[in-house]
Amino acid sequence: MKALLLLSGGIDSPVAGYIAKQKGLEVIGVHFSNEKFAGKESIDKSKKLAKKVGFKKLFVTDISDQLAEISKICNSKYYFVLMKRFMLRVAEKIAEKENCDFLLTGENLGQVSSQTLENLAVIDKVTKFHILRPLITYDKMDIVKKAEKIGTFEISKGPEMCDVLGPKHPSTRAKENVVIYEENKLDYGQLVSNALNHLTEWTTPKIK
Repeated sequence: MKALLLLSGGIDSPVAGYIAKQKGLEVIGVHFSNEKFAGKESIDKSKKLAKKVGFKKLFVTDISDQLAEISKICNSKYYFVLMKRFMLRVAEKIAEKENCDFLLTGENLGQVSSQTLENLAVIDKVTKFHILRPLITYDKMDIVKKAEKIGTFEISKGPEMCDVLGPKHPSTRAKENVVIYEENKLDYGQLVSNALNHLTEWTTPKIK
């Protein structure tokens, strides 16, 4: 069985990928960068993490323009839910091409606004793939300890920049019909196509 991991460059997602591998899943990664607003650091981190954990393949795409459009056109309180749903739309296309069985994330219940039960339920409905979340009920400190143990913490630590375009007070209880209303303000098909057109594939070098 094979899973496509949304690899952020932060602490959680590489741990989720490691756990999935330990359970027998083949894991490949996709990193969504926000290079125009947050720089290239997350790309470098995601490559180092993919190598460290042993993911054979990593896809990278810069979605700065798409995120800027979502931020500009849609109600900002739903930005993080819209962002996650957009990422899943793109990830789904990659997963189909790579013959994956699941999508995989490092989401942890309640850690940030997009990870409330209500918002996760709305996010999940955008894809036909089952989404595996190995860390969903973990305590944050347990995740950190696991990251330290497997050697990813030092690579992952530091500020995450996924909230650069987000609001100070995001919605924690988004309704699907409202989110779809906001999405209908955008040409989502074109946004997804643009992200896929800028997709690059990076094969992880073997650790000597």
